[in-house]
Amino acid sequence: MVSFIRQTHGDAFKIEVAAYPEMHPQAASPAVDFENFQRKVDAGADGALTQLFYNADAYFDFMERCARARVEIPVTPGIMPITGYANILRFCTGCGAELPRWLRLRLEELQNDKPALQDFGVEVVTRLCETLLGNGAPGLHFYTINQAEPTLRLLQNLGLPKTV
Repeated sequence: MVSFIRQTHGDAFKIEVAAYPEMHPQAASPAVDFENFQRKVDAGADGALTQLFYNADAYFDFMERCARARVEIPVTPGIMPITGYANILRFCTGCGAELPRWLRLRLEELQNDKPALQDFGVEVVTRLCETLLGNGAPGLHFYTINQAEPTLRLLQNLGLPKTV
């Protein structure tokens, strides 16, 4: 698709493609998944947005693979605020994202106390965002799923302007 858009419309559109730091759930292997990503970049992608993740090391490993492959487009981390235990399990399972054991166990423990779970989720995701930005991520892409308030809380914690 990227090739088709570039061939028919040149640079009239900015094209962002998907990236999967932890591997697309339908990919045969991490190497095959990265080859698919590389093809989108080579076809003319301007940038990439990643699937959600909760392990910053997955992003940094992906960026190291990009550097070795001489991929120079910006790869913006996809961030999903934690709003509920069942929701986050469903999203992570559906997209193949790892929910680290320590995080899953703590969310499970807090699942019946929604305010405490959301406070904990904001704290965890704020630290993730700070780590990513502090180590060179070009920005953040928030998956809000029609819930602006958790993202606004994250922006406030990060000292970023609240623009939605």
